Amino acid sequence: MRDPKQRRSPAAPTLASRLRKHSTWLLLLLLLWFALSLYLFISPTPPAAAPLRRSAFLRSKARALSATTAPPVRIYVYDLPDRFNRDWVAADARCARHLFAAEVAVHEALLAYAGRAARPEDADLFFVPVYVSCNFSTPNGFPSLSHARGLLAEAVDLVRTQMPYWNRSAGADHVFVASHDFGACFHPMDVAIADGIPEFLKRSILLQTFGVQGHHVCQEVAHVVIPPHVPLEVSHELPEPEKVRRDIFAFFRGKMEVHPKNISGRFYSKKVRTELLQHYGRNRKFYLKRKRFDNYQSEMARSLFCLCPLGWAPWSPRLVESVLLGCIPVIIADNIRLPFPSVLRWPEISLQVAEKDIASLETVLDHVVATNLTRIQKNLWDPMKRKALVFNRPMEVGDATWQVLRELEILLDQSQRRYVRSWR
Repeated sequence: MRDPKQRRSPAAPTLASRLRKHSTWLLLLLLLWFALSLYLFISPTPPAAAPLRRSAFLRSKARALSATTAPPVRIYVYDLPDRFNRDWVAADARCARHLFAAEVAVHEALLAYAGRAARPEDADLFFVPVYVSCNFSTPNGFPSLSHARGLLAEAVDLVRTQMPYWNRSAGADHVFVASHDFGACFHPMDVAIADGIPEFLKRSILLQTFGVQGHHVCQEVAHVVIPPHVPLEVSHELPEPEKVRRDIFAFFRGKMEVHPKNISGRFYSKKVRTELLQHYGRNRKFYLKRKRFDNYQSEMARSLFCLCPLGWAPWSPRLVESVLLGCIPVIIADNIRLPFPSVLRWPEISLQVAEKDIASLETVLDHVVATNLTRIQKNLWDPMKRKALVFNRPMEVGDATWQVLRELEILLDQSQRRYVRSWR
């Protein structure tokens, strides 16, 4: 007889036992995830720098930039007392029109921008409208920026004490315009280099006309190189560039000293303009004039080449005027950084001649005429190129303020990537 207690083959695992086994593994995974979260997010050693803040609108869905879509950056414009901005324009109308007037144009364009943040808590960036270049020149023509740092410091103190947004990033998400010679240094010539950027602005973003390749004390800050301001009528009142008869070979009108003055150990224009006058002053192919002429832009519109030599700083409003008038810019300023290079491919629409090669300038221009003049003019006369250098009010798609927002969007994305890498 078979023993009723003999061993039986084990039964298949029940559903309950399988669930108990899987639950154990799931619990272990949850505990591991929780411990990792504690390590990453409650660590006493956070990353060195937080990224520029992105609004919930942008975090929910990234939007690619295109020629027909406004840059998605949301910017809040502070409503500062008029003594920081509007009072300057009321006192002197040229404040809104001269070559440094980008600070006014950007402010007015942003105020009318449909995509700006109505509430500061929705903003990615904060624009601080302070006009420091309105009385840049004294009646005798010498620079006058002694008031700039005090005015900016007062504005920052007001923003810091009355609203919480500056303090959370030490101003890293705040934007200012620095449209005069040496940009973020807010001083002219050698004083700018000696004093550097004001300490309270070193974490902010500066929109500045000044830009050079490599190291320079006046660009040791997050910044976007912008074009100098040129009144809108320059591009609207004169004929289309392809319809103008160009009977001037090479044009320049401006300050050219026979004996340049040594100021603080520096010669004006590094003697480049003096050498232009010495080499080509009697050359009939070169139309060089030293005296002021209010209708000089009509002369530029008749020219094949417009010379854009440096002054005290490397940039010049002639660069923008040349493009708007269809005259090929000849940039004579070593190591200059030009605005919006991803849109305005400067090697395709301009020439750059080294400062030391002034004596060879005529040969260079003759070679261009003989080889690729038509191609450069075709690129230069593209209406989108002209538009990218004009500060319209209100802003238009593709214009200078639109390009500024596009560059700020790129800075935001770079900040996010740096922040992510710092956690890896």
